[in-house]
Amino acid sequence: MHTVAVLALDQVIAFDLAAPIEVFSRTRLPDGRPAYRLRICAPDPEVGAGPFTLRAPYGLEGLTDADTIIVPGTADPSRPVPEEVLRALREAAAHGTRIASVCVGAFVLAATGLLDGLRATTHWLAAAQLAALHPEVTVDPDVLYVDNGQFLTSAGAAAGLDLCLHMIRKDHGSAVAADTARLSVMPLEREGGQAQFIVHEQPPAPAGATMEPLLRWMEENCDRELPLEDIAAHAGTSARTLNRRFREQTGTTPLQWLHRARVRRAQYLLESTSHSVDRIAVQAGFGSPTAFRERFKRVVGTSPQAYRRAFRG
Repeated sequence: MHTVAVLALDQVIAFDLAAPIEVFSRTRLPDGRPAYRLRICAPDPEVGAGPFTLRAPYGLEGLTDADTIIVPGTADPSRPVPEEVLRALREAAAHGTRIASVCVGAFVLAATGLLDGLRATTHWLAAAQLAALHPEVTVDPDVLYVDNGQFLTSAGAAAGLDLCLHMIRKDHGSAVAADTARLSVMPLEREGGQAQFIVHEQPPAPAGATMEPLLRWMEENCDRELPLEDIAAHAGTSARTLNRRFREQTGTTPLQWLHRARVRRAQYLLESTSHSVDRIAVQAGFGSPTAFRERFKRVVGTSPQAYRRAFRG
């Protein structure tokens, strides 16, 4: 039987730990037999897990003959990883063990050096930090998970469920994975990537920034056609000066800022109304439904219809 070892480090994130335990423990083969054997391993007899403390039945020796190791995230991903943990993971990798991280568990996996030269992901809020700490890793913040074969990484905690189902499908086929997905009340595959869950706020303007009234006017009128010349005229300046001041105070250009504002309005309308996609394209200020769909997919990572199915209340 395939053995899955879940590694619990001190201050482990409880959801990251519990999600793979639940998913793999519920997986059944067509004849009803369990598909996986679960082990919870920790470097110390007891580890903190936020509001509670857990006692792991296995130490790091439980990783030695595991077929798959899952590395959940911890509350402080920048905290140094104990050397004995790094050594145990490297030794397991040398024996061909599959190792997957959940959310900021990617920081632990990256600290081993096993992700060097590979593409990886983590929670979008921590992606820049992971890239800065481990420049040898190519960090992709827009996907739900990355499968490099032996080493896999997932985005936020819920994306760990997607990664687990992906591994189950590789191990036992789509039928077993689909049955596990139904037990978890989630789709076997979600459309789009992590980008659809990112709140695309505009870069904050400094306190007292002179652009603030213009930004409010642009947001209120983003359903209109607003060429750069009209925005500059409203600001009482030239287009060249507007571009320079806009970038100084917001970090982007007027038209890029406007595109984001229109996408945000479209997201709100998709979530809160039953208006057609074509109508929302007009209400959000896009020139055509085609232009709307292309821009929305580029920014959010999924189609307007898929976004509505996922987020409409």
